Amino acid sequence: MISPLRATRWAFSASVIALVAGLAACAPPPQTSSSPVGGSASPAASTAAGGTVSISGAGATAPNPLYQRWFQEYNKTNPSVQISYDSVGSGAGVKRFLDQTVDFAASDDPLKEADRAKVPADRGKAVQIPSTGLFVVMAYNLDGVDQLKLSRAALCGIVDGSIKTWNDPKIAKDNAGTNLPSTPITFVHRSDGSGTTAIFTNHIVKACPTWKAGAGKTIEWPVGTGGKGSEGVTAQVQQTKGAIGYTEYSYANENKLKVAALQNKAGEFIVPAPEAAAKALDGATVPADFAVKVPDPDQKGAYPIVSLTYLLLYENPKDPAKAKAINDFVKWAVSDGKQYATELGYIPLPDPISTKVTGAVDTIKVSAAK
Repeated sequence: MISPLRATRWAFSASVIALVAGLAACAPPPQTSSSPVGGSASPAASTAAGGTVSISGAGATAPNPLYQRWFQEYNKTNPSVQISYDSVGSGAGVKRFLDQTVDFAASDDPLKEADRAKVPADRGKAVQIPSTGLFVVMAYNLDGVDQLKLSRAALCGIVDGSIKTWNDPKIAKDNAGTNLPSTPITFVHRSDGSGTTAIFTNHIVKACPTWKAGAGKTIEWPVGTGGKGSEGVTAQVQQTKGAIGYTEYSYANENKLKVAALQNKAGEFIVPAPEAAAKALDGATVPADFAVKVPDPDQKGAYPIVSLTYLLLYENPKDPAKAKAINDFVKWAVSDGKQYATELGYIPLPDPISTKVTGAVDTIKVSAAK
């Protein structure tokens, strides 16, 4: 069980933010899934002969580029640890975690109490820890429009279907001097259970007074076409003229997609960038289970669609060797691994949160694992 953790305040140093911004464009191509670095293994494979530990995970697609980089870099100095990860979406990842077909899972949406209650009793409680911060962008494909601004009213109209063409007055109002075509808008959303969808729709609930579809990993969209994973949404936007869809920043950045400046609660149009996303988390209270939510940040200069993303571990894991390897990896990821989060355009955990993550990981019963 995670021991009670005192709430802390989120803070980012100016040097970290500047470094994030400067290096964000260096992201490697996102991958949909990965075999273990240095070998292959089936899900939840047992510790291999010769001291090699094969670990499998599954879940959120948004942090997948970072996770793949982490696994590769960690394997260079720890070649006996092979980690595979299926980028299948937060919903599928949580299901595999509850079914015990993986050693760990990942979700952009914090665990609901109903899911916590489904964790098998012999595995103890779910240990939920943040791995990094991320932000969701509106990527679009529209020739001749390079600096699109979307007010809250325009964003709401696109996702509820009331705005149907790119030259709609609600869009044109904030894009003076831009030749907006009469091209139909194709809104692309996730088709699978998605923590990214939860992050996005939690913002829509706050920003759109007439929104009726609610928020969550899966909803009944009133309009649009679905894509599987952040990879699928990104690909559909890239391939479809007039398309716009929500995806994690690193996917849009790597694929050189145009992204819209979104109007925040303070009324400012904010170009999505790591330093603006970090401002959304500045001052956020972090509870004991790390379930930070900032669906509509108040801060001036803050990008409006930002969240943490989480790893899910078992309090009582089955395999002591795997448990030890996972724990050591997580501690590396939130310390030495921060440089790769910065490089790929994610938001590294500040030191006070990393320390609390390490404390949470230490509650996992490695020596008593069965």
